[in-house]
Amino acid sequence: MADRAKLLLIAAGGTGGHMFPAQALAEAMLARGWRVKLSTDDRGARYAGGFPAAVTVEQTASATFARGGALAKLAVPFRIAGGILRAVWSQLIDRPAVVVGFGGYPSIPALAAAWVLRRPRMIHEQNGVLGRVNQIFAPRVDRIACGTWPTALPQGAEGTPTGNPVRAAVLERAAAPYIPPGDYPMSMVVIGGSQGARILSDVVPAAVAQLPETLLANLRIAHQARDEDATRAAAAYEAAGVRVEIAPFFTDIPRRLSEAQLVISRSGASSIADISVIGRPSILIPYAAATADHQTANARGLSDAAAAVVIPEKALDAATLAGHIAAILGNPEAAETMARNALAEGKPDATARLIALVEDLARTQTGDPA
Repeated sequence: MADRAKLLLIAAGGTGGHMFPAQALAEAMLARGWRVKLSTDDRGARYAGGFPAAVTVEQTASATFARGGALAKLAVPFRIAGGILRAVWSQLIDRPAVVVGFGGYPSIPALAAAWVLRRPRMIHEQNGVLGRVNQIFAPRVDRIACGTWPTALPQGAEGTPTGNPVRAAVLERAAAPYIPPGDYPMSMVVIGGSQGARILSDVVPAAVAQLPETLLANLRIAHQARDEDATRAAAAYEAAGVRVEIAPFFTDIPRRLSEAQLVISRSGASSIADISVIGRPSILIPYAAATADHQTANARGLSDAAAAVVIPEKALDAATLAGHIAAILGNPEAAETMARNALAEGKPDATARLIALVEDLARTQTGDPA
C-alpha cells in the first residue's frame, strides 16, 4: 500500500540549479514505489511546478543573510530556527527513510532536523565547489554525492561521483541527432540559468549584430532573459534583423537544446548536464560572482574535452563573442565534433547512480532491503 511505502524527503530550493536534479530524483524514486516529499521555502516552490503531482510539497521557513536589510538579517536565525522546529515535527509524524539535500538555504530545516533526529541523510552537490549550505552539512551527513568531479571537499569528507541527474524531459532527448550548421535555418539557444543573466542580454544581441549576413539570414534565436532586460534585448535583435523569441523562462528547454546548432550559456551545473547529455556545442560564460568561482570549475570538463568555448566575463565583449559564434556556425565539421565531444562527457545514468546511493543508505541504516 502507498502509505507503507518508504518516504524519501528531498530538501532543495533557491534556484533551478538545485531543483532540477532534485526533480529528476523524485521522478525516479516515485517510479520505484517510494513516496516523495519536497521540503522547500516559498522561493523554491516557484520551481516546483515541474515535479510530479504525487510529490508532496512542504513549504518550510528558511532565510539567507545574502538578501534584505539589517532587520531582515537579524531575523534570519529566528526564521531558520522556526523552520527547523517545524521540520523536526514533520519528520516525527512521517519518518523519512532517507533525507537528501540538494543545496540552497531552503534545504537547511529538513537537513538540520534529520541530523537532530539521526535520520539517514546525504547531500548532492551539483558544482565543483561545495555551496555554503552543503559546506555546513558535509561533515554531518552519511553520504556526499558529487555532480561535478573532482569536487573540492572539506578535509576528512569523502564524496562519490554520480554526475548531475537530469529531468525525464532531458533524458527523452538524450543523444538526439545533431544537425550541423549549414545554409538552412539554424537555431541558437541563449540561457543564463533559471534566473537569466543581464550580461548575456547586453552582449549576445550586440554580438549577433556583428555576424556575417550569410549567418544572420538563417539564424533563429531563443533567448532566456529577465523581464527587466527583455525589452532592451528584443530591440537590439530587431535592429539586427534577427528572428528571436525571448522569455524569462522556457519550460521546453530540452526540446530547444535538441534542435539547436549552438548553445550560449552560463555554466551552472544543471545547464552543463543538459547540454552534455543531449550533446550540443556551446559557448560558456561562467558567472564571475559565483561562490568560489564554481561555474568555471563546472565548465572545465566540456572545455578540456574540446566541446565548449569558455569566455570569462572579464574577457566577454561583442566582438569576441561574435568571432566564436561565427567560427562554430561557419564550420560544420568543427561544430559536429564539438557536439560529439559534449555527448561523450554526458552522464545520462547520473540518476541511477544517485538512486543506488539512496537505496544503499536506506538499507545500511535500517537493515531492511531498500
